[in-house]
Amino acid sequence: MSTLTIGQVAERTGFSASSLRYYEGIGLVAPASRTDAGYRLYDESTVDRMAFIARAKQLGCTLEEIADLVSIWDGDQCGAVQRRFHDLITTKIAETQQRLTELTRFACQLQTAAAQLSTEPTDGPCGDDCACLAPPRVELACTLSAGGLQERQQEWDDLLTHVSTRSKAPDGALRLAFDATTPLEELTRLVAAEQHCCAFLAFTITIDAGGVTLDVRAPDAAAPMVAGLFGAAA
Repeated sequence: MSTLTIGQVAERTGFSASSLRYYEGIGLVAPASRTDAGYRLYDESTVDRMAFIARAKQLGCTLEEIADLVSIWDGDQCGAVQRRFHDLITTKIAETQQRLTELTRFACQLQTAAAQLSTEPTDGPCGDDCACLAPPRVELACTLSAGGLQERQQEWDDLLTHVSTRSKAPDGALRLAFDATTPLEELTRLVAAEQHCCAFLAFTITIDAGGVTLDVRAPDAAAPMVAGLFGAAA
């Protein structure tokens, strides 16, 4: 069986020698043997193992999660590894979608604050009437909780799989064109629910010979929120 030095493994995997030693220290990888002088020697399976670790790191897995995956990897059962990897990644998708929703809301708040702060300042010291102390305008507030936002985002994500094109309407609205299999009852339900929690949004559903389209209108400050929820025009 051929062996590799730590330098050769580093060259083939892209991990530095110091990273390999660190991963050895936390139990993620181990040399197959050592020379009489104490130098580490690895076998070919280490290269595959490091490629797997690199993939898990790329997808945002923590060292603790990677250690869990590697312990399953050692069982030489790809099915078990894949199922566990899938569970981790689907959980991260939900977490990422929630963060995106929260970041979209925050971006909208920042846009609103920037618009307020771009106005002409008042004379004299800051006070109740100046933009520095003015609270965000309530017309861009969403009444859903963080959990509600995540659920609503998922509902839209499911429905938006029926979108064939995204474009700008003549009046600047975001226009979504839906395919023929779109569940219209779900579309109208979601539009009503969205308008209820985000009163600053306006929607127009058009059904004609060309199919079904949805126009979404919002203040300029809410553009990041609209793009985050419905996607951007091509």
